[in-house]
Amino acid sequence: MNTSIIKNILTSDNNNSALPLRLIAGIIFTAHGSQKLFAWFGGYGLEATGQWMESIGLTPGYLMALIAGGTEFFGGLLLLAGLLTRPTSLALAIIMIVAIFSTHIDNGLFMSNNGYEFALALLAITIALLLQGGGKYSIDNILSNKLK
Repeated sequence: MNTSIIKNILTSDNNNSALPLRLIAGIIFTAHGSQKLFAWFGGYGLEATGQWMESIGLTPGYLMALIAGGTEFFGGLLLLAGLLTRPTSLALAIIMIVAIFSTHIDNGLFMSNNGYEFALALLAITIALLLQGGGKYSIDNILSNKLK
């Protein structure tokens, strides 16, 4: 792969603002993914999540649950580390767009009605990280500096 492409993926704004975004989003996505994949933290696990996804029209449900749960769990871990922040943020943003329009949009904005408020906030965080990268305290930044 071309070094300039890798450098563009890893390069980020050399500031501190990405750190709290990465840490908070990483924790939230890892926890939500573990609910879907492993039934941790009160989640239903892969089989039941897949059945629910199938019931709302996301088919095949098991595969959709695996994709969503895997993206959230492993994407959350990558955000925590600040590794591949931009591509990870893109994947998580897509997951949030699907969640908003497949599950929450008809319920309005507010979380109290199962609305899209929380997913929209996570979408905003992932877009911010997509635009700025992992920041000063990220593995991306370390690797980018080594490529210079």
